[in-house]
Amino acid sequence: MGIKNKESAGAKPDPIIADELKTRVKDNELACAVAFHIAKSVQADPARIGDTADLMNIRLAKCQLGLFGYKPEKKIVKPETDIDPKIREAIVGELADGKLSCVKAWGISATHGIPKLKVGNICEALGIKIVKCQLGAF
Repeated sequence: MGIKNKESAGAKPDPIIADELKTRVKDNELACAVAFHIAKSVQADPARIGDTADLMNIRLAKCQLGLFGYKPEKKIVKPETDIDPKIREAIVGELADGKLSCVKAWGISATHGIPKLKVGNICEALGIKIVKCQLGAF
């Protein structure tokens, strides 16, 4: 996911996405929630939004799982102290190689009606790494 070597790939920003980014980026940062809003509005895969932001040297920020893009600490995820056993079971049931994908974390959030940040906090408490950012940040 993501463009690893944008210069040698000769990749260019998607013009439709680039126009959207130009109007919504603040301080050269694109919040995760805004990126997903753009993806929905232009009917594009979130990874294309992340790739276009990367090509435009725009930083992704404010991960909805709390993992990156916050100031000054960089992340806001904190270990959850009160973990519902049903949520723990749902997370453990979605692990692949002991890790939880971002898309699976979002699915757990939606299915159980809890904030995405809470899923991130529970994973932090359980020592579970979240992988495969849908925007390509990690």
